[in-house]
Amino acid sequence: MDELYTQFDPVFFEKTRLSMMTVLYKEGTVTFNRLKKIIGGTDGAVYTHVNKLLTAGYVAQKKEIAGNNVQTVYWLTESGKELFRKYLEFLENIIAQSKGGSGNGEK
Repeated sequence: MDELYTQFDPVFFEKTRLSMMTVLYKEGTVTFNRLKKIIGGTDGAVYTHVNKLLTAGYVAQKKEIAGNNVQTVYWLTESGKELFRKYLEFLENIIAQSKGGSGNGEK
C-alpha cells in the first residue's frame, strides 16, 4: 500500500497545492484573489504555490481586464485535469477497499 501514496509527485501532493487543484477542478477558472480567499494565504504564499503548479504544467494563467484593474485568472491544464482525475480514482479505490474490508485497516 505504501507505493500508492508515492505515486503522486510532491508538487501536486502537497496540502496547499492540492487544495488549489481541488478549487480549480471544481470551479474551472479562478482569479488570484478568489484563490487567495479560499486558500487563506498571503499574496506571497499563494503566488509561490501557484507558480510551482504553473512550472509543473498543471495550471495555466492569463491576465485580463476587470473594470479598471488587471486580474490574473488560473485554470487546470489538460495534464492537471488528468492528474487530478487519477487522484480521485486513487481515493475512490481506497474507499472501495475499506468498504469491502480488503484494505489494511480492518473494521
